[in-house]
Amino acid sequence: MATVLGSKVVLAENFTTVTEFLLLGFSSLGEIQLTLFVVFLFLYLVILSGNVTIISVILLDQSLHTPMYFFLGILSTSETFYTFVILPKMLINLLSVARTISFVCCAIQMFFFLGFAITNCLLLDVMSYDRYAAICCPLHYPILMNWQVCGKLAAACGIGGFLASLTVVNLVFSLPFCSPNKVNHYFCDISPVIRLACTNTDVNEFVIFICGVLVLVVPFFFICVSYLCILRTILKIPSAEGRRKAFSTCASHLTVVIVHYGCASFIYLRPTANYVSNKDRLVTVTYTIVTPLLNPMVYSLRNKDVQLAIRRVLGKKGSLLYD
Repeated sequence: MATVLGSKVVLAENFTTVTEFLLLGFSSLGEIQLTLFVVFLFLYLVILSGNVTIISVILLDQSLHTPMYFFLGILSTSETFYTFVILPKMLINLLSVARTISFVCCAIQMFFFLGFAITNCLLLDVMSYDRYAAICCPLHYPILMNWQVCGKLAAACGIGGFLASLTVVNLVFSLPFCSPNKVNHYFCDISPVIRLACTNTDVNEFVIFICGVLVLVVPFFFICVSYLCILRTILKIPSAEGRRKAFSTCASHLTVVIVHYGCASFIYLRPTANYVSNKDRLVTVTYTIVTPLLNPMVYSLRNKDVQLAIRRVLGKKGSLLYD
């Protein structure tokens, strides 16, 4: 009994040795890290200012109080928190020698990162439905997308996103972790962390893969169906100007969808064994930095309504200053 008990103690000790993780991040790049810090800090400030500008303009300008811009405002808010979960810690680590993160903080970071990331995926799906309703069912649009429906859809995206995230995080961190504790990434993402588990992870990875299909493939399928219906309706519009205007309202959204879903699918819809740190880090930078940066730039630079609203808001502020 003592031997058995002793072996249990040894196993327990082995399974509880990891209390923190070491985020390797970009440590292999040496002095280039300082340059990366400057670049990423600049991009982070642009992301924050861009999303805050869009949120503020949507709140302040009455002409943007429509379902499409309501969801854009929610998306910008989610993108702001999404980057806040990852980038400040990454920037600190670029200048720090100690790149550790506690076991609990690692789980919390993964929970909020996945929660906001999945919420963004679901919001993009809802935004495509909004465009479908506006272009294909214009007469029924006020009923299909009334404010009560919009609120419920936005709430469903947030609740669904964080429930899915909670499921995945529980599957990852319920595993036993022994040494080594080096996460070959700049934040606690699924594949680099689950690879450190000192037990068979096939069942957990399969369930995580199913979750990935549900939050990536299924919404993307509905987006494709929505845009096929939209395309068919647009091609029936007799005037070239009408077709151009209809296409322009969808182009910004479609650009963000392709980049966001493309990068996320590349990372999460494949086995953990296929994780290749350098290439995957580059793709991850795309959807943790470039996509949040792309969102405000695309929706402000390509959208005349947002551009006019920004001018009106700035004009009002200017006139108040002179008054």
